[in-house]
Amino acid sequence: MTDETTKSSPEGADGATPHADTAPSGETPSAEESGGDRFGVSDVLDAVTQERDEFKNLALRLQADFENFRKRATAQMVDDVDRATGRLVESILPVLDACEAAAAHGVQGIESVWSALIGALQKQGLEALDLADKPFDPATAEAVVHEPAEGESDGPVVVEVLRTGYRWKGRVVRAAMVKVKG
Repeated sequence: MTDETTKSSPEGADGATPHADTAPSGETPSAEESGGDRFGVSDVLDAVTQERDEFKNLALRLQADFENFRKRATAQMVDDVDRATGRLVESILPVLDACEAAAAHGVQGIESVWSALIGALQKQGLEALDLADKPFDPATAEAVVHEPAEGESDGPVVVEVLRTGYRWKGRVVRAAMVKVKG
């Protein structure tokens, strides 16, 4: 029968640990000579430091990406809210037009409702476009009547506003209908 401890133990038959190389008497073998770990402590430290720096850079990039995503999502949400409230304002503009027309025709009692409605909307960002006697800009006005200029002119000028145009938080929600000359 064979001895099980001799087969499973890394020690030799005499109980000593076998070495691939033995150093001459009195000398300690180096890592390369002993066939052991070929990396010194400084090599391992450099590798660990490099790996740490890579993970740190990765974490910083991920943090920056997340911050950029958060900013984009916030800006998108604000833009969506502004667009939705702009559509609401656009749906209220015919009511403002009716109030303005009624006030122009002398209907009594409408001015207070009209001024309250326009005042509340102006506090939220609505502005009426004041285009009378200013150069015509197709981005803010739609010319529905055109008169020829008398003499030389620098270009078409708005002479009358037929329907008020409005801007909501810097964006034109409805162009004005105007009469231009020139």
